[in-house]
Amino acid sequence: MFVDTAKIYIKAGDGGDGCVSFHREKYVARGGPDGGDGGRGGSVIFRADPNKNTLVDFRFKQHFRAENGLPGEGNRRFGKAGKDLIIKVPMGTLVRDAKTGRIIADMFDEAAEKVVAKGGAGGKGNANFATPTRQTPRFATPGVRREEMEIRLELKTIADVGLVGMPNVGKSTLLSVLTSARPKIANYHFTTLTPNLGAASYDGADFVIADIPGLIEGAAGGAGLGHDFLRHVERTRMLVHVVDLSGCEGRDPLEDYRAINRELKEYSEQLAGVKQIVAANKTDIPTAAEHLPAFRAALEAEGVEVYPISAAALQGLEPLLHAVVRTLSELPPVQRFREEEAPEVVREPFTVEQEDEGVYLVSGPLVNTILDRTIADDEASMRYFQQFLVKKGIVAALREAGAKDGDTVVMGEWEFDFMD
Repeated sequence: MFVDTAKIYIKAGDGGDGCVSFHREKYVARGGPDGGDGGRGGSVIFRADPNKNTLVDFRFKQHFRAENGLPGEGNRRFGKAGKDLIIKVPMGTLVRDAKTGRIIADMFDEAAEKVVAKGGAGGKGNANFATPTRQTPRFATPGVRREEMEIRLELKTIADVGLVGMPNVGKSTLLSVLTSARPKIANYHFTTLTPNLGAASYDGADFVIADIPGLIEGAAGGAGLGHDFLRHVERTRMLVHVVDLSGCEGRDPLEDYRAINRELKEYSEQLAGVKQIVAANKTDIPTAAEHLPAFRAALEAEGVEVYPISAAALQGLEPLLHAVVRTLSELPPVQRFREEEAPEVVREPFTVEQEDEGVYLVSGPLVNTILDRTIADDEASMRYFQQFLVKKGIVAALREAGAKDGDTVVMGEWEFDFMD
């Protein structure tokens, strides 16, 4: 089964919690704090695998989680780091943030790797909080927790040359005679249901050709199979537009050519600008000779090269291959998509709001940080909490908002009296 899009959910590992521990040894009456740090959570890493050519594996498994870090232990022993999770995808896969559409990674090169979700840092053990005035800290910090991400995968075939055209014009036959690929060939529409790749060699040049399933008018809007496979044309350096010159199915070759180009332009302005040459196929059928003069004149007036061929009879292939190699030598490499950095989220560290008369709500990322670090029934931890409120300006902000002695301060699930 060929699958070229998938939606999955990934989660990096949480960091392990720091440890609260004190040194215990015979004849040592007051051992100091020796709680170790928690281990780092595992990261989620995408890797391009040349042995894969479809995203079908992600139809059966959508959730991927890296290992959590282990908590720290006494005697300053750090927790074990969580194992990274490596997700293998075909070369040419785009990794997008499903919510924003941002391109996180373009898995273009063989064995390329990209850390898409970084594991959470481990928490600090109580050994880190010992000071000359706080010699027995009975608190540690938790590891950083990671949220699940929704990811969209899109496979865009990597090829130098894309064969495009209406159904049943001979694209698969042309691919089979130019390369060692053996696509399914039959005399009916939509014989090709998946992009086929083949490696060609001519005049010392090697290049990859992709046979894109037949487009029809309305493809860019979802008609036929074109909407599903137009993405595979986006990376190609040039297009060989295959046209049935014989008109044996009652179609006008020139109108077919223009219809496909309208679809390419509607799908992407950039795609419409890709260099094209035309392979006027099926010249072994007598009616082709009648259509060739007018067809060639119309396209050459637009600066488009036309090469009459018969893929089935192996006629006219040398001039076509020569034109392909010459054109490729003048074009830039296969397109890579620009990876986009995550937008910087500017968050207020905390906010103070008066909820009611004498009641003040303090919220924000800074509040969550200090509440995670504080143990309510530990005296040293609470002193650290009070110093933190002063140091970070929370007390000053409450005072500025009008808080007075005895007023209620709400932070998360905590409530306490304000003392200036």
